[in-house]
Amino acid sequence: MKLYHVSLFMLLLVSCSLSTNTEQGFSNKNITLQDNRLSPEIIWQLGRVGNVSVSPNQKTVLYTISYTDIKADKSYSDIYTIDIETAERHQITSSKLNETSVNWSPDGNKITFLSAESGSTQLWTMNTDGSGKKQITAIEGGIKGYAYSPNMQQLAFVAKVKLDDDIHDLYPDLPHANARIEDDLMYRHWDSWADGYYSHIFVAETNTNLIRDNYTDIMEGEKFDSPMAPFGGMEQINWTADSKNIAYTCKKLSGKDYAFSTNSDIYLYNIADQTTRNLTEGMPGYDINPLFSSDGKYMAWESMARDGYEADKNRLFLMDLASGEKKDLSIGFDQNVGALAWSTQNDKIWFTSNHQGPEQIYNVSIASGTINQISTGQQNYRSVYPAGEQLIATKTTMNHPAEIFAVDIETGQDKELSFANKDILAQLKLGKVESRWIATTDNKQMQTWVIYPPNFDPNKKYPTLLYCQGGPQSTVSQFWSLRWNFQLMAANGYIVVAPNRRGLPGFGQEWNEQISGDYGGQNMKDYLSAIDALAKEPFVDEDKLGAIGASYGGFSVYWLAGNHNKRFKAFVSHCGIFNFEQMYSTTEEMFFVNWDLKGAYWEKDNPLAQRSYANSPHKFVGNWDTPILVIHGQKDFRIPYTQGMAAYNSAKMRGIPARFLFFPEENHWVLSPQNGILWHREFFRWLDEHLKQ
Repeated sequence: MKLYHVSLFMLLLVSCSLSTNTEQGFSNKNITLQDNRLSPEIIWQLGRVGNVSVSPNQKTVLYTISYTDIKADKSYSDIYTIDIETAERHQITSSKLNETSVNWSPDGNKITFLSAESGSTQLWTMNTDGSGKKQITAIEGGIKGYAYSPNMQQLAFVAKVKLDDDIHDLYPDLPHANARIEDDLMYRHWDSWADGYYSHIFVAETNTNLIRDNYTDIMEGEKFDSPMAPFGGMEQINWTADSKNIAYTCKKLSGKDYAFSTNSDIYLYNIADQTTRNLTEGMPGYDINPLFSSDGKYMAWESMARDGYEADKNRLFLMDLASGEKKDLSIGFDQNVGALAWSTQNDKIWFTSNHQGPEQIYNVSIASGTINQISTGQQNYRSVYPAGEQLIATKTTMNHPAEIFAVDIETGQDKELSFANKDILAQLKLGKVESRWIATTDNKQMQTWVIYPPNFDPNKKYPTLLYCQGGPQSTVSQFWSLRWNFQLMAANGYIVVAPNRRGLPGFGQEWNEQISGDYGGQNMKDYLSAIDALAKEPFVDEDKLGAIGASYGGFSVYWLAGNHNKRFKAFVSHCGIFNFEQMYSTTEEMFFVNWDLKGAYWEKDNPLAQRSYANSPHKFVGNWDTPILVIHGQKDFRIPYTQGMAAYNSAKMRGIPARFLFFPEENHWVLSPQNGILWHREFFRWLDEHLKQ
């Protein structure tokens, strides 16, 4: 069989030589492609834009671009700026030191960043042209994040502190013993085991040349993390405008209580008297990401109402700091909010929200509570920052990785500024992306994306893939993915059908919440409605349909494998839930399964829970009749890898063609470049074997 994937060196002609000197940066900017078709190797070599921020004078955009050296299996980032008025771009650094957490100093005179140049990750600063690099901290063990106070007289930073004993503390005479002793839940999270260390916030004066000591742990002795694991960052920590207080996000629970709860709060630490108070006490769901107005009057934050429900409506809350009054600025707005940013005049808050597929830009008036939609069209705006009479935003589409755009506040029209991938994208032929509305079995209309192969010919018949989204509450939006990339699937000759089935945000809270307690129910009918509608098209080969997905999408594939009535000829499930009882007993964040499955499998008098467990995919294995590729990572603690092993073993024992792709070093995702490329090669090898031959 002829494989599509070929050697990187046959695929790409690098037209510039790159030094391996550690002082020389790495870039894929000047690559010339030998083929106009998207490939995994090209995806991994595209520049990834990040760390976007606007200078305090709102004249310059600061950002990073990361490029991947596939041969070295590493990515390297450098710092860039854009003059907003002239759109001129400047590269500020060129090294393999990987500057991260890049930002402006509050006065705009310095660029701040984290670097491991000194041997551990520390805070550095430099002039805005890249000169005058200076190390600011020398904290033992390094730091994970930082935030200068607005007056720049103090620095908050995040570092790990050890508060729990391990076996070698308990038994120092057994230095070679290797074991764990657990007495409660949440002993591991996402892809890491609890190690006795906690992320704490420290405060130091900035009037010394190098901060080594003389700092204060504002959470001293507390066995809690801020930012919250596993994905929280410095957006969860912020200074008040007067530099007198630090607000931080924390879930001050432990063990079983932590595992079953989403009740995080925002705490305010007073620098002068070293006291802490809970600003969101009595609000039981997630309360995160405090953001203060520059006039010192208000704090905005993101809030969910219900404890234990991680996919509850994400609301925009406002607190009057003088009176303590709280109000929901998003009441009546049947969508989630995110990426909050105060306007320059403090009269409104900018945010992004998913609406029927794409992520758009909105603002809300502080005075009236009126919400206005600024942008339209098929794109995802993922962040937004005011810059004079316009906005600076990062944007993706299914045809385009993240880039920086200037957005006109009045018209919502945007223009690209960063152009990190302009030259490579100009060499590619991409497929058309179409939005369709498809009728469901309960007479609803479901938005569905259809992605066509490049050079699509309506007179031909194409193998077609049903994409099953994960989450489960995660919109099929205009994202660009290193793994679930629809344009890459289209480039391999497949039509992709990606429905926003029941249980996804952006279509109202009722649509989003329907899935809880109904795994294997209406959302599965929605999947089949989408693929059945497209199978009627003359250009879809209804004898060559496949279903693919990860996480909840992986569960969906397992469930469809036992309930598809011979629609599909191939399945691919990545990190999917196979056995609900096993999942409930082995996952880490118990609030997820407890809410969505509506309880434990031993609750025999709980009809909602029992309905969930009756729809566990492993109970339908007797109906499996279709080849399946199972993929899983050993460090996946959200859906433990034994779920994938059980599904694969079951298929093989039933005599069904099956393959198991196992990554010992990956978690719920596939993060390393070479593993990512291998993932795609096996993904398409399997589909081509069963849908093209």
